[in-house]
Amino acid sequence: MSKKYIDTETLKYLLFDVHNLGELLSKKRFEDHDIESLNMFLDSVEEFSDRELFPYLAEMDTKPAHYKDGTVIVNKQVNTYMKKGGEMGLISAPFDYGDGGLQIPFIIQTASTYIQEAANNQLPGYGGLTLGAAELIVHFANESLNKIYVPKMLSGQWGGTMCLTEPQAGSSLSDIVTKAYKTDKDYYKISGQKIFISAGDHQFAENIIHLVLARIEGAPKGTKGISLFVVPKNRLNSDGSLIKNDVMTVGDFQKMGQRGYCTTHLGFGDNNDCQGWLVGEPNKGLTYMFKLMNAARIGVGRGAAAIAMAAYQASLQYSTERPQGRKLTSTGKKNPDETQCLIIEHPDVRRMLLLQKSIVEGSLSLVLLASKYQDLLLTTSDNELKIKYNLLLEIITPIAKTYPSEAGINSVSNGLQVLGGYGFCSDFILQQYYRDIRIFSLYEGTTGIQSQDLLGRKIPMENGKGLELLSLEIQKTIKVAYQYDELKPYAKKMGIKLELTQEVLSFLMPFAKKGNYERYLADANLFMEFFSIIIISWLWLDMAVNSKQKLQSNDLTYSKDFYESKIHTMKFYFKYELPKTISLANTLMDEETLTINEYKKNIFV
Repeated sequence: MSKKYIDTETLKYLLFDVHNLGELLSKKRFEDHDIESLNMFLDSVEEFSDRELFPYLAEMDTKPAHYKDGTVIVNKQVNTYMKKGGEMGLISAPFDYGDGGLQIPFIIQTASTYIQEAANNQLPGYGGLTLGAAELIVHFANESLNKIYVPKMLSGQWGGTMCLTEPQAGSSLSDIVTKAYKTDKDYYKISGQKIFISAGDHQFAENIIHLVLARIEGAPKGTKGISLFVVPKNRLNSDGSLIKNDVMTVGDFQKMGQRGYCTTHLGFGDNNDCQGWLVGEPNKGLTYMFKLMNAARIGVGRGAAAIAMAAYQASLQYSTERPQGRKLTSTGKKNPDETQCLIIEHPDVRRMLLLQKSIVEGSLSLVLLASKYQDLLLTTSDNELKIKYNLLLEIITPIAKTYPSEAGINSVSNGLQVLGGYGFCSDFILQQYYRDIRIFSLYEGTTGIQSQDLLGRKIPMENGKGLELLSLEIQKTIKVAYQYDELKPYAKKMGIKLELTQEVLSFLMPFAKKGNYERYLADANLFMEFFSIIIISWLWLDMAVNSKQKLQSNDLTYSKDFYESKIHTMKFYFKYELPKTISLANTLMDEETLTINEYKKNIFV
């Protein structure tokens, strides 16, 4: 296994320089923090990950979570992670002081979890789901529920989940049938089943607090009739002890990847004794859940980016150790008398490594940017700025979820290819990373759903205001890039791609205006890929601008080679990835329709 799983220098460079963490620390909410203390926090997270996460990654794959005797058996390190991680504040870090948190910026929480997920992409999920469930209680539940559940969740003593999916209702939440029956007490009776519940049960959890979407008896059909409930695995007795709450673990799904991160099938109320407490108002459960969905989707992109980073580090290390073949001479022939060269000296291997680097670091910059927008939205009192950051966050979130997940698969695949036949063998970690990352394009809404959200909702939102604001941010970078002769050609290309985006949308929008939404969204996936490449190109140009400024001012926090590598990788992305937008645009603007219902021929005969 590779001895290195993350490039901490690049992470901190993006945090402190490119995305200017200092700007956030000037906000009142974060006034107790400074660069030095947050640096120390991230260093402690990396030390913890080195010791308690990374060494257990392969073991959790070879000895996966599994169902046994009514519960799920997981690796012992889950217990260590939840308890020690709770003590360190890894679960509570972004919460307010009043809720027991450290009140750190979300962008730092993102960086912290990214380090953990690069070390071991399975263990942090147990804490992450607990954090998400606790956040729902803090934001929307009453004081009593907060006092009972949140402290023990944030300490890692109790786990948490979010229960949305049902056997007959995957992403179609309007088809949820889990029932809630009102009683004459302060609780409801819950009855139904939920599937694909991450971290849903294990032998080390004294209690797991499920946040369950259910339909109160008599509620309206569709999404308007869904409510949210706190449903603990074990409820509190009058004397403070825990008793079973009629939540049954039916089984655990066996998966191709993330095998140490349990995924359970839960049954509620088989004995008519499952009690759940309403969160907020009736019939607003989906509204509550989706108010926190931006963070969850950014989290998915973060996790995929972290796996891709770890895979890149493993393949890069291998390429610097593995001798294979010889370089071509000026005659185009190889000299068999020469010593074998390291494979990193072969141009094709360097191309694969640069592709990984460009995807990995571009993805990281993307999820940090989305996190920064969330912080700015939270801490800004000016209404006009709130509108701005909300729209920027809305339009960037589906991209932040999707690009690292989809491009990350390609990145890890290239990493596996660098190892050749060894990459396919279980002795090397690349095959596990390849299996582990595959789920991320499915988590929290598949790529198809995210793509329809981007093109169908976010692009037209507020008459295209979000797209306009994002274009202005890109144009700021282009303007600065034009100040440097080396970057001018790339600034020009970036401007041309903004014009191409408008051309594509000018072709597609009339379909939506005429009510032909099926035609408008038929190739939404392709638009997602097209637009994502443009956004990552912008982020790389932004990195190149920052690096150029550092080099010219001799403000070298890192080495000269470090900054020059960013500029070089930007050039690589513009040469090898950005041109793909031309063929994607051609397909998006092609008049022929081959996938929608109007095409009557039975092509699947």
